[in-house]
Amino acid sequence: MTGDGIFQLFAYLLPAVVTGAVAFYFFRLHTNNEEGRRRFLLHKDSQKNTLPIRLQAYERMALFLERIAIPSLVVRISPKSADKNEYEALLIKNIENEFDHNLSQQIYMTDECWNIIKAAKSATIQMIRKAALSDTDSSDKLREDILNQTMDKQSPSATALSFVKREIGELW
Repeated sequence: MTGDGIFQLFAYLLPAVVTGAVAFYFFRLHTNNEEGRRRFLLHKDSQKNTLPIRLQAYERMALFLERIAIPSLVVRISPKSADKNEYEALLIKNIENEFDHNLSQQIYMTDECWNIIKAAKSATIQMIRKAALSDTDSSDKLREDILNQTMDKQSPSATALSFVKREIGELW
């Protein structure tokens, strides 16, 4: 084969190689695009199914936070006896029961949100325990002390609830 023959073979081969490279590039681009589209559609279908469940979990946790807010908790749960320690235990037990009832909701929310809800629960319990350390002698007086101590402060539940609302806003 002479130089002319090699040049002629190269002249025939070059357009075929360029056409093959362009076809390969566009085929690869197309398959990547299709893969991304399929992934998007799968994610969209998944969101359509899980979003209502997630919103329900956030609703339940908002209800939990409202129920453990000191004013609503103290009004809703009246003392069964005059013993302040018994009333303190009743309030804390009620908070723990509410929390245990909603424990499974954590799988539908972010870790940060769940940790803030747990912190609100713990802070509320601490506020009740702190009020119970006073020289109060009856459960009715303890009830008043708990309300008086928390009147001037923003409740931990309100802080956690505002975070929950902000996180729900990010879902849209």
